[in-house]
Amino acid sequence: MATASIGGLASGLNTAEIISQLITLESAPQLKLKGQLSTEQTRLSALQQLNARLATLAATSGSLAGTSQTTGPWSALKATSSNSAVTVTATNGAMPGAFSVTVGRTALAHQLAFADAHAKTDAVTGAGTDVVLKRAGEPDVTIATAGGTLEQVAAAINAADEGVRATLVKVTSSGGGGDTYRLLVESTTTGADSAFELTTADGSPLLGGASVRAGRDAAVAIGGIEATSGTNTFADITPGVTITLGTAAAGSADITVSRDATSRSAAVKALVNDLNGILDAIGTATAHNADATKAGVLSGDSTLRGVTAGLAETVYPTDGTSLAAYGIEVDRYGRFTFDEAAFAEAYAADPDATTAAITGASGFASRIEKVAKLASDKYDGMVTNAVNGKTAAIGRLNDSIAAWDDRLALRRTTLERQYTALETALSQLQSQSSWLSSQLSALTASKE
Repeated sequence: MATASIGGLASGLNTAEIISQLITLESAPQLKLKGQLSTEQTRLSALQQLNARLATLAATSGSLAGTSQTTGPWSALKATSSNSAVTVTATNGAMPGAFSVTVGRTALAHQLAFADAHAKTDAVTGAGTDVVLKRAGEPDVTIATAGGTLEQVAAAINAADEGVRATLVKVTSSGGGGDTYRLLVESTTTGADSAFELTTADGSPLLGGASVRAGRDAAVAIGGIEATSGTNTFADITPGVTITLGTAAAGSADITVSRDATSRSAAVKALVNDLNGILDAIGTATAHNADATKAGVLSGDSTLRGVTAGLAETVYPTDGTSLAAYGIEVDRYGRFTFDEAAFAEAYAADPDATTAAITGASGFASRIEKVAKLASDKYDGMVTNAVNGKTAAIGRLNDSIAAWDDRLALRRTTLERQYTALETALSQLQSQSSWLSSQLSALTASKE
């Protein structure tokens, strides 16, 4: 509750300033609490950032620790072809292996090249102006061509979007507007099922009939077994393997599907880099220095020192062997190193042993995951508990600071009341003094 004060009205003192200075002196313990709060908030932020990075490391290493050959980092396969006109891709469902593919033929679209040549503006549809698209086993499609000129026929076929496309091919050029064209119509899809006919509305041949290039399926042979496709792509020709023929593909191609050592090496390298990043961040945060202004924000934190020690020990397999053969070591500065060439050599020599050294319940990635989870588990992780402890401490400091706010506000009210009373008393004394002075002056004047 606010208290009215009379600032120096009688005493001439700056009572407001005096009260503020007294409050400042009495708020020293609160200022100390605020300093502690700022320090704890900085430490909490640093712990939260490190905890988040440890949680990410746990997820990354856990993914790499999986032994699945169909999902995750170890599932990638590399597919190669010895023939540049025969391309191959492999999904995670493929099995490593090798086979030879012989190209029988590529796929073609059904095509009609009409015999008669005309100017673009010549009417070519006979008595009517429509043309009819026919396919075996499907209803006929009537296409209106407006005036029935050659140009309108081609435009109408394309506008109808019925799975065929028309092109006018200039066959003669006479300069004075007498250019003539032949109509070429082709299916938009390839394969033996792309056949069609195009006639006038009454069923008679259009433009003198057409020479036909029949659509055909592509064909390849693997080990004497022929496979066909309506397109030049053979999806899942073996489980997880897709082969695509170029338009000029011919001859044979040696196909190889193998585990992709490059992607595995990249995954291990990324894990090592993440591990070093965490160790560097913890080292910076916990760095000790005699000069407190240069020490790490979490200097002396035993929890983080324990995490560092646990991560450093992951380089040592439980069976007493070494990861050096797979390119993973620790240098004299305590940083992990990864030799990609050594890993590639080990993988080429024994992919199963190399995989086992990284994956599985006792592999390098799993050991990292265990330490990172122990630190960052959202329920009982060591760093998580430290974060919760800091959060609780900050809450208590905030409560104490708020209590001091109430205490200081009450103290200010008390001081304002005291100084107001002082000013009031002085004012009354001054009034009495003035009255007495005036009475004495009157008595002196009467005697004279």
